[in-house]
Amino acid sequence: MTTNKDKAIAVLQSLENGNPTAIQEYIHSSQYIQHNLDFPDGREVLLGALGDLKENGTKVDIQRVMEDGNYVAMHTDYNFFGLKVGFDIFRFENGQIVEHWDNLQGKVEKTPSGHTMLDGATEITDLEKTEENKELVKSFVQDVLMGQNPTKITSYIDGENYIQHNPAIADGLSGLGKALEEMAEQGVAMEYHKTHMVIGQGNFVLTVSEGAFGGKHTSFYDLFRVDNGKIVEHWDTIEFISPESEWKNTNGKF
Repeated sequence: MTTNKDKAIAVLQSLENGNPTAIQEYIHSSQYIQHNLDFPDGREVLLGALGDLKENGTKVDIQRVMEDGNYVAMHTDYNFFGLKVGFDIFRFENGQIVEHWDNLQGKVEKTPSGHTMLDGATEITDLEKTEENKELVKSFVQDVLMGQNPTKITSYIDGENYIQHNPAIADGLSGLGKALEEMAEQGVAMEYHKTHMVIGQGNFVLTVSEGAFGGKHTSFYDLFRVDNGKIVEHWDTIEFISPESEWKNTNGKF
């Protein structure tokens, strides 16, 4: 049996190999809602882009895949009109993809932590703790990132064992604190206003949030790995949201 994970993987891989079969078989023929604001709705848009994508040397290297109900979330190393790190989320109905969200950020090679934006743990474990871990991460985003109760940060994060993949922040609570201090000194605010989605499987939880970074309307995708009730590893992508006048669809980023 072909799982939704298998289908989502095949669709992304088609962007590299140019084979339309996965898109034709796994994306709904008339009900594909697109939240990438650079593309109109409909699977025909994707099919029409395959030739250009292959010609431009598109590469798709999927690092992590999570399935949560009707949703599949993927963390991918892209060469897609430049080197990028991306998260993609697909929503399924009756075995077909009917909706897509994503968040892309230019790939940074040298980071304060020494980690890349994509390396680190990949194995999904603790399936029985999925809902518990989702609640933990949701509370962390509300308390710490949204600023409702920031002093609780030490109850969520495993101190200096916290592994950081954000390209501008070093490992540990100390690295996070230093980065926030430096941003404050520069007058750059990172604000989380609303969390739109929380998708998890076992020890991995992905949050999709809306806010502002340096005063610009921003989409934050944060992937957390949880171990024994603590957040121990973090990956993310940050993407500025273009003005509505430039959108190719009317669905919005979220």
